Amino acid sequence: MLFPSLTPTEKRKKFRDDLKSGKLLRFPGAFSALVAMLIERKKFDGVYISGSVLSNDLGYPDIGLTTLSEVGQRGRQIARATKLPSLIDLDTGFGEPMNAARSVQEMIELGLSGAHLEDQVNPKRCGHLDGKNLLSREDMTRKIRAAAQARSLDPHFVLIARTDARAGEGLDRAIDRAKAYVDAGADVIFPEALADEKEFATFRKAVSVPLLANMTEFGKSKLLTAQELTRLGFNIVIYPVTTLRLAMGAVEKGLDRILIDGTQESLLSVMQTRKDLYELTRYEEYNHFDQNIFNFKLEEPQ
Repeated sequence: MLFPSLTPTEKRKKFRDDLKSGKLLRFPGAFSALVAMLIERKKFDGVYISGSVLSNDLGYPDIGLTTLSEVGQRGRQIARATKLPSLIDLDTGFGEPMNAARSVQEMIELGLSGAHLEDQVNPKRCGHLDGKNLLSREDMTRKIRAAAQARSLDPHFVLIARTDARAGEGLDRAIDRAKAYVDAGADVIFPEALADEKEFATFRKAVSVPLLANMTEFGKSKLLTAQELTRLGFNIVIYPVTTLRLAMGAVEKGLDRILIDGTQESLLSVMQTRKDLYELTRYEEYNHFDQNIFNFKLEEPQ
């Protein structure tokens, strides 16, 4: 209701425990607290907060223009609305190793359950575009090591290292980087833009820690099913931009309909109803809480 039923530490511990279960954890992207609440209602395993989506929602391309405070505050708003663990995209960590360490500490204090850092040079590019520039393996290793030390605020916080090396350096070099990042303290590896099932399988065979798969639409990776990813041995799958693309597609069609018809009448059947919205936001529970507070009369002073 008004108050979280699980503490951030409890959510982080659950995330770590779930990673040990052998089950594929499915984390759809949420661009708002309301979407996160719906993800929980649909019984997914967690919520993903995409840096690309946050940039786009502010009207920017995904090239590293957002700030730590913008990302952190949106992350807090989304994470606090759900009992599920929330995983956030920290892009390149907003600077050098000390900045990455501060970024992780901020996310812990803001209630996030985990975060990933990537080995691109800032300004970065979407992981499924060409022309990405990478940090050296040594520089990224230092950044991961600093972030891992900062995690001491809550050792349950899950630190994920993303490597974009597959596109520019090849699969073998990407695997070498992943192993170095694990040695530096990463709990999970996120190999970005793998091409096919064979590459997913090769990565799984080579790296011993949990692996994250990015099933983003219109990218370089084949859209594998949850069953296929389970068979391949992956531990987390994110659908980072799916809910935003669904929403924006529906908004565009709806606006076109209003321009043509002069009314939204024909769209009512595809809208979330007032009843469903009130149920999702627990309107009656808030009303009941309010009535319990104001259940007495103040005596007039004598």
